[in-house]
Amino acid sequence: MSFQPPKGTDDLLAPKSQTWREVLSLWDEWSARYGFPLVMTPILESTELFQRGVGETTEVVTKQMYTFDDRGGRSVTLRPEGTAGVVRAYLNSGHQGVWKGAYSGPFFRYERPQGGRRRQFWQVGVEYLDVESPAADAEVVELGYRYLESAEIPGLELLINSLGDSECRPGYTDVLRGYLGGKKAELSEDSVDLIDVNPLRVLDSKTDQSVLVDPPRMVDHLCDACSGHFLSVKALLESLGVPFTEDHGLVRGLDYYTRTTFEYIGRRLDTAQNAVGGGGRYDGLAETLGGRPTPGVGFALGVDRIALAVDEADRTYLDAYLVSETGPEEALWVASRLRRDGVKVDFDSEGRTVKAQFRAARRVDAAITLVWKGKGEPIDVQTNTGRWDVALEEVSDWLRGQT
Repeated sequence: MSFQPPKGTDDLLAPKSQTWREVLSLWDEWSARYGFPLVMTPILESTELFQRGVGETTEVVTKQMYTFDDRGGRSVTLRPEGTAGVVRAYLNSGHQGVWKGAYSGPFFRYERPQGGRRRQFWQVGVEYLDVESPAADAEVVELGYRYLESAEIPGLELLINSLGDSECRPGYTDVLRGYLGGKKAELSEDSVDLIDVNPLRVLDSKTDQSVLVDPPRMVDHLCDACSGHFLSVKALLESLGVPFTEDHGLVRGLDYYTRTTFEYIGRRLDTAQNAVGGGGRYDGLAETLGGRPTPGVGFALGVDRIALAVDEADRTYLDAYLVSETGPEEALWVASRLRRDGVKVDFDSEGRTVKAQFRAARRVDAAITLVWKGKGEPIDVQTNTGRWDVALEEVSDWLRGQT
């Protein structure tokens, strides 16, 4: 009998897992640089948290959540996104004042599996809470851009927009509803159903983009406060050297966003959707969840798509493979010395022949092979371009000089 992972989930093994290890390690480094400490929340949350926080009319809630009753009869959901859970955790902690948090972990949505879109997927993200300043928006947007830039996402582009707030958005939605009403005959059934309850969601419809020609723009209906906020965010991004493009149709897929929204695109990502992440400001979310007024801004990035976008050529999870002519016991001793010096090295612990050990080195795509001949002998360093004799205590420095 052979068991397979559930549809839309994957086993991740080397060498692909090396890309993930690098992407996640890079995330830890960049989020720490910007002062975002780690926050961890449960994979299971109350279903109502997402119904109230994400929005009952969103596709995430109506079609995609993994929801069930636990043994106590409570409705629980595998988390489909991270922001609602992090804001809940912040409110429960009793913390007062400005707060930062970075997260990384698995999330779940019942979607049609395709490249870069899985039913179990991995996201990294940040939330910056109890801060209204446009400088916070710019800092968060820059963090995401610098991280993706350092991950070498090909064709990286930042799109931004403003969705206004509770003061100016109602007037815009009335105008948008009138525009959409005139196109009912051309719109999909799902979009027609949304016109009265949430017309902004129609702008996010991938099915109806050819119908939505020159729709009214939120930016033309912003109140003075929202307009000033958006202008400040753009000016700050320009001062930071973060390139961006205004996209007036960008609304994101969740109901809690206000004012700044943004999305990171990998233009050369060969999948049905090329967004590698995005986010925005969500100043009313905490109150929707029953907490005190707590403005916030954040983003989430999809590691599955980031890993797809990154060129995996010439990647190996090892710095070198150790071949021993004297058996596995001495190989273990040599490998231990090298590992303590920071070298990522592996070897054969079965005591196989030298020829078999070289085959093992080729199987793991080791670019460098270290041949151990015995104590008192230099290590024979072999690469595609040549061979060198290097003393054991100098191998780690030699390897660092090759990178």
